[in-house]
Amino acid sequence: MTEKEKMLAGEIYNANYDQELFEDRNRIKDLCYEHNMLRPSNIEERQKLIKQIVKNTGEKFWFEQPFTCDYGNIELGENFYANHNLIILDPALVKFGDNVFIAPNCGFYTAGHPINKDERNEGLEYAKPITVGNDVWIGGNVVVLPGVTIGDNVVIGAGSVVNKDIPSNSVAVGNPCKVIKKI
Repeated sequence: MTEKEKMLAGEIYNANYDQELFEDRNRIKDLCYEHNMLRPSNIEERQKLIKQIVKNTGEKFWFEQPFTCDYGNIELGENFYANHNLIILDPALVKFGDNVFIAPNCGFYTAGHPINKDERNEGLEYAKPITVGNDVWIGGNVVVLPGVTIGDNVVIGAGSVVNKDIPSNSVAVGNPCKVIKKI
């Protein structure tokens, strides 16, 4: 099994020293760089580049610059908006539903590393998917960690670190992020 196959299967894989993964990341990072260097008013070209970067998009979506990801393993629902400085580490799928709004300086990280220092020092990592439901607002400076599912009709408060699933119809805040109110 190749390192890429292991990555996509959710197994431990070596991201640092595998040529195929290195080339995949560089291709997407070059496209992100191109997107981020375009004039903000060059809307048509920016949208074309995002469609080359991410796996699937709805008809209506927008990424403020800069935007960075690793592999483009991202699916967008309809009416998606990402404010400045969105970082998505996406060796596993990151899926956003319809009507998702992301404030500035947010990170969605599917990648993690072993606790064992010898494995970690070899460059080994794992990836678990992140799913964000419909009608979700993510506040500024939020971090969403590997394997998290955020339900429908959720508000995540600014500065939160989301390390566990958040149920639908709730407001959640904090580090670690916890539900404080049902909607």
